Amino acid sequence: MQRVVSVVAHLGFRLQALPPALCRPLSCAQTKIFGSDRVKLMESLVVGDIAELRPNQGTLSLFTNEAGGILDDLIVTNTSEGHLYVVSNAGCWEKDLALMQDKVRELQNQGRDVGLEVLDNALLALQGPTAAQVLQASVADDLKKLPFMTSAVMEVFGVSGCRVTRCGYTGEDGVEISVPAAEAVHLATALLKNPEVKLAGLAARDSLRLEAGLCLYGNDIDEHTTPVEGSLSWTLGKRRRAAMDFPGAKVIVPQLKGKVQRRRVGLMCEGAPMRAHSPILNMEGTKIGTVTSGCPSPSLKKNVAMGYVPCEYSRPGTMLLVEVRRKQQMAVVSKMPFVPTNYYTLK
Repeated sequence: MQRVVSVVAHLGFRLQALPPALCRPLSCAQTKIFGSDRVKLMESLVVGDIAELRPNQGTLSLFTNEAGGILDDLIVTNTSEGHLYVVSNAGCWEKDLALMQDKVRELQNQGRDVGLEVLDNALLALQGPTAAQVLQASVADDLKKLPFMTSAVMEVFGVSGCRVTRCGYTGEDGVEISVPAAEAVHLATALLKNPEVKLAGLAARDSLRLEAGLCLYGNDIDEHTTPVEGSLSWTLGKRRRAAMDFPGAKVIVPQLKGKVQRRRVGLMCEGAPMRAHSPILNMEGTKIGTVTSGCPSPSLKKNVAMGYVPCEYSRPGTMLLVEVRRKQQMAVVSKMPFVPTNYYTLK
């Protein structure tokens, strides 16, 4: 059984299983950073190495505070048009925008060449094994030349100026299409005319991202979680680690070599599904942590979850207890992703 047939999910644009006229746009966190000092601005806010990105290459990165906490996760793309294209969580949009605007004003006051533009675009995610095949019929560009975490501007179903990025938050192959908001319903309707394409809501995407071991901001990571605690050390650019020039570096970098008190781990169990806020206990029954996300895995026919435990309990294979509906049940620390990812990498 295929894990995902092509689906249209929503990121910033909500699609409902109703006539197209009732589809409605929501706020979407898409931003353009321009000017010769655009990389300097972004690297003053995030942990990633933005300067090393090739034209039209993107990366997942993190806004952090001086205490090392994660303010949000975001994708930054170095476009060939001479600007950075930034996508962050709509739920964090106000604080993210304020963070970037404040830094823009600070650098402009120093005489730096940098600016910010909020894009009036919707974002549609087309995900699954046949996603590229479905989309190829509507574009002139060869999608076989568009590997994971790269993007290109193209015409899609007659809509010009769409940015198509080979990514998504499901662990599967797929694309995210940034489209002018006024054309979003037209584009979604055109995609849905293909029988391969089905509507999917947040619940479907949530089970997919959890099977892929991907974090949900506000659940699995937040302002009180460092990248190292969240098992996101890979987002820290090598050059940035050495320079220690990102917010919270004095807290985060030492954690890479030392010990942290807790880590995000994967959990698997049978029986009742683990849910957010379920207590995690050691085998002696002492509470040691909390589940942050959990659901039944449609692919594995088991229950999967993520949560935080002290480092001494974080090794895969460690047996623990999880309290579900006031009953304790066995759970095992498991490697993530729970289901292998299927990104298109040209290899």
